[in-house]
Amino acid sequence: MQNLIELAALVGQRLKERGLMLATAESCTGGGVAQAITEIAGSSEWFECGFVTYSNEAKIAMLKVPEEVLARHGAVSNETAQAMAQGALANSRATIALSTTGIAGPGGGVPGKPVGMVCFGWAWGEEVQVDHMLFSGDRQAVREQSVEHALQGLLNFVATNTAK
Repeated sequence: MQNLIELAALVGQRLKERGLMLATAESCTGGGVAQAITEIAGSSEWFECGFVTYSNEAKIAMLKVPEEVLARHGAVSNETAQAMAQGALANSRATIALSTTGIAGPGGGVPGKPVGMVCFGWAWGEEVQVDHMLFSGDRQAVREQSVEHALQGLLNFVATNTAK
């Protein structure tokens, strides 16, 4: 967990330098990203809120993920990760957001979406970036790798988004 805490502290430093406020929208990580962030003293200066939207109904109600996106692409998709990140921005005071949605296992995999597949979204204003990874290991390992990738992806997103 120490690596995640160090990574979360670095995220906080970067967000604070840029004057950004973060919201998270998590499904398969179950609030793990928000937990890592709130381990950092003073994170209230750069962390607005976290949405844990495990069910499709919660994604629709809390993040306004379009039902059509879920019906067409499923909960585990880049499209849903994008809509979740955008929904976290639209439904909070945050200026930047990240999302996670995936299959942590041990069951739940389907053809084309195996156990360990996790989709990520990062949104800042009109800019959105999505990514997906296939992680190995048990449920805990997949979730930990997902939290790390979400935070590292946020660092990269902030670093490469110099227009703001």
